[in-house]
Amino acid sequence: MVSRSYDAFVKPVEGIRERSVSGGFITLLASITACVLFISQIVVYLKVEVRQHMQLADSVPSLLFNNARPRDLMGHRIPLRVHVTFPHVECKSADYSHDSFAHSSGDFQKHHKPPFAFTRRKPTTEEWRVAAGTSAATAAKRKGEGCTISGTIHVQRVGGTLTMSVSPTAWRDATSLIMFNTDPLGDPFQGKLPNVTHYIHDVTFGQPFPAGENPLRGISHVMDNKSGIALTNLAVKLVPTTYKRTFYAERETYQASVSRHIVQPEMLAAQRSTVLPGLLISYDFTPIAVRHVETRENWFVFLSSLVGIVGGVFVTVGLVSGCLVNSVEAVAKKMD
Repeated sequence: MVSRSYDAFVKPVEGIRERSVSGGFITLLASITACVLFISQIVVYLKVEVRQHMQLADSVPSLLFNNARPRDLMGHRIPLRVHVTFPHVECKSADYSHDSFAHSSGDFQKHHKPPFAFTRRKPTTEEWRVAAGTSAATAAKRKGEGCTISGTIHVQRVGGTLTMSVSPTAWRDATSLIMFNTDPLGDPFQGKLPNVTHYIHDVTFGQPFPAGENPLRGISHVMDNKSGIALTNLAVKLVPTTYKRTFYAERETYQASVSRHIVQPEMLAAQRSTVLPGLLISYDFTPIAVRHVETRENWFVFLSSLVGIVGGVFVTVGLVSGCLVNSVEAVAKKMD
């Protein structure tokens, strides 16, 4: 056939091929080298290369500050998920608010309509144990005290405040104990002031950033002063982050940077603060966004490298072994 004349893979005649121990050793060495390089190339391919760069964050349209329709605003809101337990405050004495829309006044329910809202409930045994920092046996004997606030609301991508505290009614009742105390040598609080020790199971803004840890998860704030009253002030800076993985679509996430400060009751009284004891989270968005991209080597480059490794090893070993054999033969002829 005509195609036979173009055959580049000419097959040697079986009779002129000679097998030797040295040839087998060279073939074994070439095979081991090719396998090692093959595996190393796979390891290099599986290794993820991370690239990060900063850019200006997308600005929020001015319609947020106008009388825009709710459906127009949903694209510019992010979910805010909350899960916090107060082990020593009953739910009837607990309150929460977002941007001055308080649950106790009914404004919160009007502004954040179901199903996006918070709920107050009694904590489970495990939630109470973690929040109170006690053993499982002690948590099992609790008498139903404590309150867990959890749920999800959608907030605008602008700064705001989230507060979880004692209710105004409970605070008025507590302060009256101080004002009308008649036993200055005893316990001035009579053990009836609300201890606002709390445990943050999770507070998440938007989609969580997979490559980092959430600093607002698994945090305990114990009010160890005599009254148990204080205000935990958390200042949160949110960094918009675009997260991209190989073979996956981009994901809009947020990284959080948190600074903490506990305000004691004396400072609250001196500043005449209108914020009630409990937890105050002030958050804001940075004007700088981060683009986080995880990439791997191109698949075709990886495949060509594998083929080149296997073929190149055998060709190189063949050339080296051929040079050595020819050199040995030439030296042997001269010696003869």
